[in-house]
Amino acid sequence: MTLALAQARAAAARDEVPIGAVIIGPDGAVLAADGNRVEALKDPTAHAELLVIREAAAKLGAPRLVDCDLYVTLEPCPMCAQAIAFARIRRLYYGAADPKGGGVEHGPRIFAQPTCHHAPEVYSGIAETEAADLLRGFFRARR
Repeated sequence: MTLALAQARAAAARDEVPIGAVIIGPDGAVLAADGNRVEALKDPTAHAELLVIREAAAKLGAPRLVDCDLYVTLEPCPMCAQAIAFARIRRLYYGAADPKGGGVEHGPRIFAQPTCHHAPEVYSGIAETEAADLLRGFFRARR
């Protein structure tokens, strides 16, 4: 989660919402690490989770990331949660909960839906305070 938080801080420095994500491969090595790039890429789907899923899939040469783990600083939104399911991520670790926009333990709870073909193991609250403080500080500075 330390690396995901560093990616979130880097995203904030780029004037992006400070969310960072990291995918760890089956061998324990970092496959991909990035932060949000929605503004820079002018792409509403350039969330940190999707960026690292794309990069890890390209590195592995496979659309499914079996035995890979994802660390992200904020509860994934419904779009990202569905991508996590499609990618067959083994474990999801996230920091701060997102009661308004989350899709894992809030909102539509994607992994609990009968149409979800794969649900990762989910571990929440990892470095929650630091992740939440980054987001609060970012938005406070813009108001």
